[in-house]
Amino acid sequence: KRTVTQIEKNGYPDSIYINAAKIFQGIHIEKNKDGIVVRYGDNSESPMMAFKDEHSRRLSYELAFSALKYQDLLEEILLDSKAYPCYSIPDELTSLLVVMLYDLQDRKFKKRKIFDEEELVAEVQEVGHYLYSYRTKLAAALARCRIKYDALSIEYFVPETIWKQEQRASALPVCFWINTFKISLEDAIRDLEMKGLRKVESVSDFDHNTYAVDQHCHDVLVFPSSLREELLHLDLFADCKLLLQ
Repeated sequence: KRTVTQIEKNGYPDSIYINAAKIFQGIHIEKNKDGIVVRYGDNSESPMMAFKDEHSRRLSYELAFSALKYQDLLEEILLDSKAYPCYSIPDELTSLLVVMLYDLQDRKFKKRKIFDEEELVAEVQEVGHYLYSYRTKLAAALARCRIKYDALSIEYFVPETIWKQEQRASALPVCFWINTFKISLEDAIRDLEMKGLRKVESVSDFDHNTYAVDQHCHDVLVFPSSLREELLHLDLFADCKLLLQ
């Protein structure tokens, strides 16, 4: 768990891409048949997915839904760069192509790191190498899209309704369960206060370095949304003593 941040910065294990592609295949937006340009193959059968653990499941769904948010943009980049259609990649792998393209642009088109203990998947390796060979043309296509739509970043391509939902969600307080099998409430509070956090009575008293004990569940701690990333890097979280709700 202590290498999670490193994995995310350098890409994902092959199994994450495969599962994200299967999820995306079932949730992507079907275009009008007369206007279909990018084809995703048949998705009539429910895919079988084997997640290594809960963290892998979460990463797979996050990647799939990130690709869904930017489906129109990703398809336009593929077409504009001439990376699609690719006759060596069948329609059944188009979902994999899209989710891996999202991740490639999120890494600023840098090469993905392969981890020592990673189990490689032939389809992921093939699509990854193919996209990386087109990285210059894909980056240029993304730049043209940004100029065309006067967008400072790809976040500007998110539909307004989704953008508003994300803004509301990002402002909500963050809740962590205390894993009482590993640490007591008192020890967790002591650890947090040693790191400079201050206890307040309720969320209405929050500033940045504060937290509160939930009024109804005394093994739940509530933090300002601005602390989320900082909390995810604490040993308390890495050691599963605090569990993100």
